[in-house]
Amino acid sequence: MEIYQLRTFLTVARQGHLTRAAEQLHISQSAVSKQIKALEEELGVILFARGASGTSLTRSGQLLLAQAEKTLDSALELVNMANKIRGEITGTVKLGTIIDPECLRLGAVLGRLLARHPQIDVKLAQGISGSVLERIRAGTVDAGFYLGALDDASVQATELCVLTYLVVAPKEWEERVSGAGWDRIARLPWIGTPVHSSQHRLVSEMFAEQGYELSSVIEVDQEASMRSLVAMGVGLCLLREDIAHEAVRNGQMVVWTGAKRGCPLSFIHLKSRAGDALVGALRQAVLEVWLP
Repeated sequence: MEIYQLRTFLTVARQGHLTRAAEQLHISQSAVSKQIKALEEELGVILFARGASGTSLTRSGQLLLAQAEKTLDSALELVNMANKIRGEITGTVKLGTIIDPECLRLGAVLGRLLARHPQIDVKLAQGISGSVLERIRAGTVDAGFYLGALDDASVQATELCVLTYLVVAPKEWEERVSGAGWDRIARLPWIGTPVHSSQHRLVSEMFAEQGYELSSVIEVDQEASMRSLVAMGVGLCLLREDIAHEAVRNGQMVVWTGAKRGCPLSFIHLKSRAGDALVGALRQAVLEVWLP
């Protein structure tokens, strides 16, 4: 029984669909099917029932699920212990990243990590906070950065700082937003973000507190795209304070002073991976850069 087979089994069980599991694992759907079939043949039981709408655990699969999680954790712990005995940390660690590298101090973090552990291979997985969290839960990403409050007993979050977000509008809308109240601001077009993004949560909470519902004219998932669309006169959005002030200095947009939001930036990983040597080395590098 291979570690990757157990990881595939757990990912399919959580996703409930071979295609989504393949996307999480970054392998083909046929590879997922082959790994599940090989595991079923080795165990002598059928783990999943296949249907038109996806896959579901059989009774045997349900009974083996918890043990599979424990077995995978134990196997990873065994590998880490062997590395410690050899006096070195080797292997590949997958780090989920969000926003821009400069804001995350990513260069300094990776420089610190690789200077101390040159045999670690780092792979970056860029996404939004929600997708990074899902990949960590699925085991396809080892640790990552996350924006927003997190209420998940299985995840350990270490807050690094609080970022401030401002409401920005196109420069030519200055007269429309200057001194405007929420009633006018809520009626203007907004640039939306995916539902699992930190931006979406911040804006939705802000609108709900004022008794309004967000209606966006377009949806994007990158701050650079949001900045460009605001500058082009498409609509309003929330932008990080440093990006907003730079755009204001460049004459691209104006800030509406009626609201601002704080959002924690955290480093996260599964609590069950707290003793993992690779995750521990990465966490140490992050904390040394952010919380010296």
